[in-house]
Amino acid sequence: MNVTTRSDKNESIEVDSNLAAVSEVEAGIRDFVRNDVAYLRRPPTLTPDGPLEPSTEATVNNVNSLIQRVAGTSLAEIENLIAELESLRDLLHAEGQRVQREISGYAQLSQAAMKSTRMIADNVVQWKRAADGLRNS
Repeated sequence: MNVTTRSDKNESIEVDSNLAAVSEVEAGIRDFVRNDVAYLRRPPTLTPDGPLEPSTEATVNNVNSLIQRVAGTSLAEIENLIAELESLRDLLHAEGQRVQREISGYAQLSQAAMKSTRMIADNVVQWKRAADGLRNS
């Protein structure tokens, strides 16, 4: 019996989209290498004014675009992870404060119970002495 939950479907969709992104990037890298190997083997040619040749500039723009696509997904995932970790930190801080309040309340309640127990024990001892005194007289 094959049972698929919604989270399994979401995970498979995420894996499929990640695989598609990876294969797209790999295809882009392959195309870039095939098309621009000749330009990479030649030394860069600068004109006396400093700007690159149009073909070299297109290559640089292609590489920059590819890097931005690859880095964009990773940066978004890192930002999401940072946001999740910050919310977990806030949650842990709030829970730590709550536990401290609970412990403080328990300690106060415990002290009050001990005082009450002592008072009751002292009164019972006094009543016993009074009862023994009445019996002996």
